Amino acid sequence: MKPQIRSTGNAAIVGAMALAAIVTSAAQPAQAADCPEGGIVRFGVEPYDTAARLVPIYEKIGKMISDKIGCKVQVYVATGYNAEIEAMRNGKLELAEFGPLGYVLAHQVAKAEAIAAFGGANNKPVTYWASVVTYPSSGIKTVADIRGHSFAFSDAASTSGHLFPAYGLRKAGLNPDKDVKAIYAGSHTASFEAIYNHKVDAGELNSEQLQSATQRGHYKDGDLVFLWKSDPIPTDPFAVRGDMPEAFKKKLTDAVQHLDLMSLAAADRKILVGDGITQIVPQTDQPYDLIRDLVKTLDIDLNKLS
Repeated sequence: MKPQIRSTGNAAIVGAMALAAIVTSAAQPAQAADCPEGGIVRFGVEPYDTAARLVPIYEKIGKMISDKIGCKVQVYVATGYNAEIEAMRNGKLELAEFGPLGYVLAHQVAKAEAIAAFGGANNKPVTYWASVVTYPSSGIKTVADIRGHSFAFSDAASTSGHLFPAYGLRKAGLNPDKDVKAIYAGSHTASFEAIYNHKVDAGELNSEQLQSATQRGHYKDGDLVFLWKSDPIPTDPFAVRGDMPEAFKKKLTDAVQHLDLMSLAAADRKILVGDGITQIVPQTDQPYDLIRDLVKTLDIDLNKLS
């Protein structure tokens, strides 16, 4: 069963999926003539943290975009990766922030085009990492020791929550589909809590969730044992739907590619990706070829994730 969009505000039904519109409360600019039908740009956000933490931040980002393009922006926070992809495939989102694997799939099936990513003071997109972890008393010392144990992935369509940890298991000689008792917790937060509370023996943890858990006071050094860590991963791209009118697509792209995030609180910027985020900068499709290569290595059928 595919996940649905979490209801965090005024509910709007899109096909079989429930979407929750988080509408900025500040006064909206006068509506520009080229705004989409209804005068609204619908902005989807993947659920890499709890909705309670993401919604206030993305409301502010939505307002920044709204001020630049002269269109009302509504933010939708998903409970699952696939619902966000389906929403864009069905023409229900004009803009979305996808996880890297989710983007590769959305690019393939939903006309998603990467245009931007979170960046630092050097004006370049930042990266993050994935890992395989356990807790100290589990008795697990190496990735190979996870054989036969329970393992928490976050979501089948998650880059750092499924693709990279599965690759880490494979590098240690394990078949991630057969040699571990896999569960899909639904989010990085849920996966972390399952490991932290010893509900599973091992699982995935990415640098963004580690930062978030540390901020919440749910993690300190030594609470978990790191068994494997990935190379740097390109962060979540912001993508526009490719079949929009070219003039408006360019206008939206220009607005998103040059957003100064320094007006956000430092704690909010850390939630977005981690330390060092200052802006949103241009990004292209090419860096996500790394993800496509891993998909090929792991023999993952993207169509089965949609």
